[in-house]
Amino acid sequence: MTVSISTDLGYEVQTKVATELQDLLADLIDLSLQGKQAHWNVVGPLFQSVHVQLDNIVDDARMWADDVAERKVTIDLAADGQPGDVAKHSRLEPLPQGYIADREAVALMERRVAGVASRARQAAERLGDLDIASQDLIIEIVRGLEKHQWMLRAQR
Repeated sequence: MTVSISTDLGYEVQTKVATELQDLLADLIDLSLQGKQAHWNVVGPLFQSVHVQLDNIVDDARMWADDVAERKVTIDLAADGQPGDVAKHSRLEPLPQGYIADREAVALMERRVAGVASRARQAAERLGDLDIASQDLIIEIVRGLEKHQWMLRAQR
C-alpha cells in the first residue's frame, strides 16, 4: 500500500534524511532492549540504583525511538523497527549473556549510550543543511543521551 504525504524536502533529501533517521531508530531500539536486558540481570550492592537508572534509560530510548519513527513517517517514508531491521541497522555491540555485576552494567551501558550519542550528534550535523526539523529532534535526543552518559559516568 502506498500512501503519499506532502513533503517539500524532495526525493534526494528525503532519502538522505530517512537514512540518518533509520540508523538512529535502530540504535535507540537496540539501546532500549539492551538496557532492559541489563536491568533484568544486574546484580551487586548497587543493584537498586542501577536497576532504576537502567529503566530511566529504557523509557527515554523508547520515547526517542517513537519520535524518530514518527518523524520518518512525517517525511513520507515508512519506519522500520522490526527485529530484522534493528539487527541490520544497529551499531551497538551485544551485551554479554547472563548476570552482569552492577559496576560492569554501568560501564557497558555508558559505552553504548556514548556511542549512540556520538553517532546521533554526527547525524544532526549532517542534517543541518538538509532538514532542520529532523536536526532539531536529534539535537534534543543528543542532550538526553549525554545526560544519561554523565549520570552513568558519575558512578565510576
